[in-house]
Amino acid sequence: MTRGVFVTGTDTGIGKTLTSAILTTAWQATYWKPLQTGLNEEEGDSPTVSRLANLTPERLIPPAYALQEPLAPSAAAALEGIHIDPDRLTLPNVAAPLVVEGAGGVMVPVYDDVLMIDLMARFALPVVLVARSGLGTINHSLLTIEALKQRGIEILGVVFSGKENPDNMRMIERFSGVRTLFTVPHIAHISPQSVTEHAKNVPTFHSLVHKA
Repeated sequence: MTRGVFVTGTDTGIGKTLTSAILTTAWQATYWKPLQTGLNEEEGDSPTVSRLANLTPERLIPPAYALQEPLAPSAAAALEGIHIDPDRLTLPNVAAPLVVEGAGGVMVPVYDDVLMIDLMARFALPVVLVARSGLGTINHSLLTIEALKQRGIEILGVVFSGKENPDNMRMIERFSGVRTLFTVPHIAHISPQSVTEHAKNVPTFHSLVHKA
């Protein structure tokens, strides 16, 4: 049985955290960001999702690694003299659904010779891909989808972030065969209320898994 989803993006700063908050709200899910970097510049994604999705403590799994520099996990860990132990990167034993948010895109180095896509394959969760709606998204999205398919990783669908662009959505669906799950337009003020409103547009977890 599918335990949850892995949220990744075509780039960093793409809207993964907002999408994760929306999914977590819609599904009353548990949230986990296994690898957090950049804590010397921001509070981190776990507190953000916790606030936006009104999470109770049992629905928030702390990161396996919380690193200071806004770099790939392998680089941030090296600066702090930390060795990332793969045994700590195992899925928490919680009731489904679980929303796991990655760091950066699929080819981000995690540790040694391991990329984020390798960790995704190990978790064996279907992927929700977050992509920009505007210029450049066709190339970035198709490349990411192709990489996921080559590893045999199931893709539930794409979430487009930004001003709606039907042409780009249609082209990505046409060439990849991957469906659009929903869109997240630019939100002037991101709040628990706005997240709750957008969560109403999200298909149920069980309906997505059943159709996959």
